[in-house]
Amino acid sequence: MTLQDLQLKHAGRLADAIAAVARRGYHSAYPEDPTHPVYADGSRAAGEAAVRAAWTRRDGAIRGEERSAFGVPFDTAYADEPVDAVLARAEAAAPAWAALDAAERAAVALEILEALQQRAFEMAFACMHACGQPFAMAFQAGTAHALDRALEAVAIAVREMGAYPAHVLWEKPDARRPLRVGKTFEILPRGIAAVIGCATFPTWNSYPGLFASLVTGNPVVVKPHPTAVLPLALCVDTARSVLAGLGLDADVVQLLVDTRAAPKTKALALDARVKLIDFTGGPEFGDWLESHARQAHVFTEKAGVNAVLIESTGDYPGLVRNLALTLSLYSAQMCTTPQSIYLPRAGIRLQDGTAKTVEDFKADLAAAVAKLVADPVRAIELLGAIQSDATEARAVEAASLGEPVFASRRLAHPDLPDAVLRTPALYAVPPEALDTIAREHFGPISLLIVTEDADAALRHAHEVTRSRGAITWSVYSSDEAFVRRAKNAATDAGVHLTLDMTGPVLVNQSAAFSDLHVSGHNAAGNAALCDTAFVLPRFRVLQTRRYLAA
Repeated sequence: MTLQDLQLKHAGRLADAIAAVARRGYHSAYPEDPTHPVYADGSRAAGEAAVRAAWTRRDGAIRGEERSAFGVPFDTAYADEPVDAVLARAEAAAPAWAALDAAERAAVALEILEALQQRAFEMAFACMHACGQPFAMAFQAGTAHALDRALEAVAIAVREMGAYPAHVLWEKPDARRPLRVGKTFEILPRGIAAVIGCATFPTWNSYPGLFASLVTGNPVVVKPHPTAVLPLALCVDTARSVLAGLGLDADVVQLLVDTRAAPKTKALALDARVKLIDFTGGPEFGDWLESHARQAHVFTEKAGVNAVLIESTGDYPGLVRNLALTLSLYSAQMCTTPQSIYLPRAGIRLQDGTAKTVEDFKADLAAAVAKLVADPVRAIELLGAIQSDATEARAVEAASLGEPVFASRRLAHPDLPDAVLRTPALYAVPPEALDTIAREHFGPISLLIVTEDADAALRHAHEVTRSRGAITWSVYSSDEAFVRRAKNAATDAGVHLTLDMTGPVLVNQSAAFSDLHVSGHNAAGNAALCDTAFVLPRFRVLQTRRYLAA
């Protein structure tokens, strides 16, 4: 298939995606339902078999540090390559890739996304085991939603590069003779891009930067988290197969694997040839990248302290159900899960003029969480498994944080005894305990903070977000004046605001083509998935002018 054929094949999907970015309504190009007809019969069994085969494949000297969060033996080995060799190959592949026009590169990117969709079940099982995601989440977030986010980035990149015509005749009227200059505008890629993956959502978080860099003409080196290599290894393998099948240099996309004992990330990030870095992970290393990788444009999504502020509600049962589900989903191993829950001392005002006391709320939320996790089979599909030993240790040690409202407990998996499953926990802490509140406690740990009134809670959350950062605020209020104050505070803190979530949509969910993930305006990260600023730094435009005599 030629590149022109590819453009025709994917033209409709790309046009729909560009329109969806402008519209910001619901749009999804890749079905999230694993029973959808687009997924062939038998593909689930084949995908699981492929992942099981990958667990024992030994293609190199690095065994990595992957383990199945569900306790299944996991012993994959990857090639151990020096940073310099990988970058040299990327540098050699760069000119031919940059020589393609934007439409051709976009068509190749969409062909890669289609090939990844065909491996959806394989990717889902890889995300499930490497990351601990429940299978339904692994299929949705790890495959379908990640592909949508990638397509969103491609659409924005194509739109922005398309703002510059390839050729233009510039004419300035003149009484004697018009002045005429021929001009050309050329997209200039920035250079090699490094994508540094995270352990919990390696595809969802990495695909936007990977495909934005690729479509704007930059070769990409993908450096997975040492404990979650397989999902991104599958992505790179797919991309390289598509590139090679089209007669293009497969080294446009490469995998670089390391271990925590022998890391390669700093050497990669500081190399002068690396001009773009996408990072998702902890604030300590994200801050280091922003400070030290000065030769590159660094895009970071780091941790923040997300807040729920409850002033009043017209649907108290819906509030409690929604919050219980929010805290339980994937054992709160999501960067958007709320950590701080603020209540006014007088309780939560209801529409009928009565109030739910703080003690009422504690008991009701505890009961709602207990109901969600009462059935072990249902609990597994909601909680997933704990991805890392560090998260498990935090969950155990969290008992010292404050007074337990409800504690986290281990659950037994009926089929996989080595799986680490945990219910969420909530601890009451006073607002004065800023050292505890303003620190991220990643995993199934949340804090209940009772303040004098709702405005005191707003001031407290604002102070924490300004200093520590946050990705989301969730506010419940029937008082429009308070809602305006909350919106003003959220705007000043640079945090996305969600109001009155009482139905099945959760604050920790983010929809491609509509929601922005991270604002880029506080310490939780300097970039947003996906806005124009996420794409524009990945290319520059050069012009050539020629005077044309009349």
